[in-house]
Amino acid sequence: MRAPILLCALFPFLFGAASTATSPTTTPATTQSVSAKVAEFQGEYRFLSNFWPAEVTYQGIAYPTTEHAYQASKTLDPEARKRIAALPTPAEAKAEGRKLKLRGDWETAKFVVMEDVVRLKFTKHADLRDKLLATGDALLEEGNTWGDRVWGVYQGQGENRLGKILMKVRDELRTASR
Repeated sequence: MRAPILLCALFPFLFGAASTATSPTTTPATTQSVSAKVAEFQGEYRFLSNFWPAEVTYQGIAYPTTEHAYQASKTLDPEARKRIAALPTPAEAKAEGRKLKLRGDWETAKFVVMEDVVRLKFTKHADLRDKLLATGDALLEEGNTWGDRVWGVYQGQGENRLGKILMKVRDELRTASR
């Protein structure tokens, strides 16, 4: 009589149902109101990072990543923007962006720029759009170790602006695909 009980207990594991417990796109039927959380943009969620290679064309210049586009937008000088667009890595673009004399409106413009480049990333790359949509209703939080409390969350504190932009873009994409 133990065999049927054991088979019932193993059924979810044998047929893959057990994996839904860790999937960000599904929740158990009894906890439909509880959403998953993506706590950092690493591993399978690295694609959410602005360092992910996904070309975007912003204000007439092609950039290899959204990080490049964001950093270049700190200046209105088209030559400086092109120089940043040509840098081989997003880390180098970030370092170069820190050296720029910021445009006068940067403290307010930076939020618009980030939303624009993130939206471009996920509307121009179908594979990334599908991956973003596959996060379902998960809270997207850019947990980080470098102390960013504006775009992300550091040691449990932060505005998580990048995560909020990603969730806004995800909602827009979901609405557009209906």
